[in-house]
Amino acid sequence: YWQSTKFLEDFKKVDAENFYDAVTGKLLFTAPVGRTKDEFIKESLSHGWPSFRDEEVNWDYVRCLDNGECVSVTGTHLGHNLPDGSGNRYCINIVSVAGESE
Repeated sequence: YWQSTKFLEDFKKVDAENFYDAVTGKLLFTAPVGRTKDEFIKESLSHGWPSFRDEEVNWDYVRCLDNGECVSVTGTHLGHNLPDGSGNRYCINIVSVAGESE
């Protein structure tokens, strides 16, 4: 779904993007951090979801449950942690992080 939106077109115009909780407006993710924008896009496209790494997560407002589900501290379902050979990889539903800053 996210690939059919204007996300990639708009994302290419900025150095880094902030992603906010669609319910509360809290800052959840910032990307890219610790990698290039092209690396972020390539990884996200290969997995089918925007994919964030540990350093791109705002842990003040994001939790990862024992079953791998990622949620905001207020309970918004965000996606899942699907670790790979490079570490934790948080595959996030773009609709869950399409909010505006509070």
